[in-house]
Amino acid sequence: MHVIALSRARQLRPLAEPVPCCRVCGAALTQSLVDLGPTPLANGFVTPAQAMLGIDRAWNLHVRVCDICLLAQLDTTVPADGIFSDYIYLSSVSTSWIEHARRYAEATIRRFGLHEGSLVLEVASNDGYLLQHFIQAGIPVLGIEPAANIAAIARARGVPTEIAFFGAATARVLAGRGLRTDLLVANNVLAHVPDVAGFLGGVAGVLAPNGVATFEFPHLLRLIEGVQFDTIYHEHYSYFTLLVVERLLLAVGLRVFDVEELPTHGGSLRVCACHTVAAFAEQPGVLRVRGAELDARLDRPEGYAGFGPRVARVQRGFRDFLAAEHRAGRRVAGYGAAAKASTLLNTCGVSEAEIPFIVDRSPAKQFKLVPGCHIPVLPPDTLLRERPDNVVIFPWNLADEIARDLEPLRRQGTRLWVAIPELRPV
Repeated sequence: MHVIALSRARQLRPLAEPVPCCRVCGAALTQSLVDLGPTPLANGFVTPAQAMLGIDRAWNLHVRVCDICLLAQLDTTVPADGIFSDYIYLSSVSTSWIEHARRYAEATIRRFGLHEGSLVLEVASNDGYLLQHFIQAGIPVLGIEPAANIAAIARARGVPTEIAFFGAATARVLAGRGLRTDLLVANNVLAHVPDVAGFLGGVAGVLAPNGVATFEFPHLLRLIEGVQFDTIYHEHYSYFTLLVVERLLLAVGLRVFDVEELPTHGGSLRVCACHTVAAFAEQPGVLRVRGAELDARLDRPEGYAGFGPRVARVQRGFRDFLAAEHRAGRRVAGYGAAAKASTLLNTCGVSEAEIPFIVDRSPAKQFKLVPGCHIPVLPPDTLLRERPDNVVIFPWNLADEIARDLEPLRRQGTRLWVAIPELRPV
């Protein structure tokens, strides 16, 4: 793993290293999807004092595609316990995400007949944003969450939560206690797992014979179509198509029986899986998504070519916009210190000179600095005091929700923008 001091990240490139190997099949990773260069951990916010000490570091951010199994993956692995053990992202900050979780809970309770004798297990359960809805319906739950600080928030809400990284070893411990889950939820966690095969093997190990596992993850097809390179960061070790996920699940004795396309995170898949011998019939959504991926040639290496130059065009357009506004004396602020913001700002070489501050609703991020670029993060009411000429909404997947909140500012003349898949007004 190549690590460099962040102060030198924009001048240095990693030295030549051996060709990395696929984290699943072991084949050499020779094909590049996009190389974004050295960047810090996207959620590694620092205090001003830490920034002065040069405490944040950079790891190369390069996505490659395996020619054999076609898994898109980072070629550098930052250890998971260095990212997730003291995490800063809280799912409950977004009202639209809470509503998404509520709808999911209601739908799965109805569809799979969950009741007070069932067990719902959520992996990477965060602050209890989802399991709280099952509790309200009288259904027993258990959350597995690696970040102790976030698990404490969930427990304070009355959501039973164990602090652990879920994988094959954790699954064996749970199974040894006689635990079998009727519904296992893994929303936006599959990409965060270095050992995908071990993780899925653990899922199979704790799933009841007629249980259902659901996985939500950003769809690589939509990432490529929408030039969503800002969703690439070190927390996301892998980027998935349905074709790849089906093969990974079959290898551990699970099969996909339904797929739903979701608008979340710029386009996600919700995959329903069961044991291969379970009676769930395959639904039309599986064939539909498979077909879309085949049409895009994502079943072969050449389907992944040409993404890097498209990313470069988006980066160039964003830098040109900031430079033009700066020359004209118009101020640009940011909204939402999401991981997306960190990737975009650092890979575009943006500093406090172009964007003097970003506002965010999360108290855990306020009065800290975005890693790498060291742009200050301030409370949202800063916008009303400062009245910038422009606000770039970095969580573009929540742009409509955020724009409604910023309507008073827009009425005063502030222009609202998103930068992905190209710079455009909201």
